[in-house]
Amino acid sequence: MKKRVPISQIMAKEVVSLNPVQTLYDAEDLFEKHKIRHLPVVDGENLIGVLSKSDLLRISYSELSDDEESVESMIFDAYTIPQVMTKTPVTVDSEATVRDVAEVFAKQSFHALPVVDHGKLVGMITTTDLINYLLDQY
Repeated sequence: MKKRVPISQIMAKEVVSLNPVQTLYDAEDLFEKHKIRHLPVVDGENLIGVLSKSDLLRISYSELSDDEESVESMIFDAYTIPQVMTKTPVTVDSEATVRDVAEVFAKQSFHALPVVDHGKLVGMITTTDLINYLLDQY
């Protein structure tokens, strides 16, 4: 296995993101359209948070009803992205190694990390990216 491989070699560089004034409906549409589970929230190029699909599920199922669609509408209308997102996400820079990122994932309960260089979002790395890289090594 290669040693000291920078995460920039395996991270997603084309990142789908949200801005804080978009709605939870917009987030849900992006999750479905792009088949992703994590969206960085940016103000310009600056990362200000991360919204995960599980964040939406958590607030959607906080109230149960026979009419799922109306509950989801009420919830999505009641909250904003800044209220639901993780406001201080763990990040790595593009020079972090595959091992560095694997250690973060092994110790934490999340599955995606924004890659930030000098305050600017430059990519995302997920546990799936990491597993695919490791599989390629065999």
